[in-house]
Amino acid sequence: MKRWQRAIQDNYGTPTIELVSGKGSVVKDSEGNSYLDFLAGIATNVLGHAHPAIVKAVSKQVSTLGHVSNFYAHPNVLNLAEKLQKMTGDKSARTFFCNSGAEANEAALKLSRKTGKKRVVATKESFHGRTMGALSLTGQPSKRNPFKPLIKGIVHVPFGDSKAMKRAITSKTAMVIVEPIMGEAGVIVPPADYLKNIREYCDQKGALLVFDCVQTGMGRTGDWFGYEYSGIKPDVITLAKGLGGGLPLGAMIALGSASQLFKAGDHGSTFGGNPVATAASLAVISTIEKGKILAHVDEVGEFLLTELALISGVSEVRGAGLLIGLTLEKPKAKEIVKRCQSLGALINAPGDSVIRIAPALNVSLKEAQAFVKIFTQAVKETTNV
Repeated sequence: MKRWQRAIQDNYGTPTIELVSGKGSVVKDSEGNSYLDFLAGIATNVLGHAHPAIVKAVSKQVSTLGHVSNFYAHPNVLNLAEKLQKMTGDKSARTFFCNSGAEANEAALKLSRKTGKKRVVATKESFHGRTMGALSLTGQPSKRNPFKPLIKGIVHVPFGDSKAMKRAITSKTAMVIVEPIMGEAGVIVPPADYLKNIREYCDQKGALLVFDCVQTGMGRTGDWFGYEYSGIKPDVITLAKGLGGGLPLGAMIALGSASQLFKAGDHGSTFGGNPVATAASLAVISTIEKGKILAHVDEVGEFLLTELALISGVSEVRGAGLLIGLTLEKPKAKEIVKRCQSLGALINAPGDSVIRIAPALNVSLKEAQAFVKIFTQAVKETTNV
């Protein structure tokens, strides 16, 4: 803690433990304690830690070709772009690679300006990143207010409210950006027809529809992107987190006419599509497909949704697949996170009464059962129920 405070800026506060190793869904700290990792780098380590397929792919690639600029092509970036195109089910899809979700959403924001329009509709309590453009899209005042003035022309409406969304979208709207399921806000699932309605409104007014799939993507919900349940397609998909399986990699995928908006020189990223990060991503996708992990996500996710809802002190459990949010009867979320850590499990509290759970997609049912036991004890001891 003293070393951290002496050398690192205070934007994260000071961590209470130092993780030094991990295998699968178990990590160890510098004092030899083990933890079930049910946060997975905030929905990022989709195959857990030190997965053999990622280790092999990254080791082979870094010993062959570590980095090239985007003046040149390399096999991994081509293979991954083609793979993502196939995953969208749309041959018109074209990908821009970057390093994070914020960068992917910045790219989407810039892309929308190529329509000739400037106004944007986003949702309240949404999270799209902390760079100035992405922060302007983010609907959380606590994150926005210290850095005003932000980009003008962005209006935020309540998430899940189709009528409010319809009123906000006009012929001057360049894009609408929405999470299929809100992650940072506490895993909020919208009404079943919400995304379909927004698609219709955007089509009527000529606005781009952007789905921020940074948290819901890469199999997290049991589908590749997390919007598939709606039966519609967006104009733009933004990805990161699980895309690199733990390595920094983001993507902005544009479909249809939106895929032709960027011209040479319009945007760029030094490390976007790096050979090593894309090697990891290809290994992640291949492993998920070969291991039929999406079906496993549904199975373990259903177990957790069911069992966590039975715990006294939990008022609501929601989510899809292995992106799960819980609302507590008492505002004790941070204390429960701390107690879970002492009992051997890592989770997250995005709010005073909200817990977020997002383990690796290949977490075992046995590990899920062990987590439920730990979480039940932590809630009982913390809330006295």
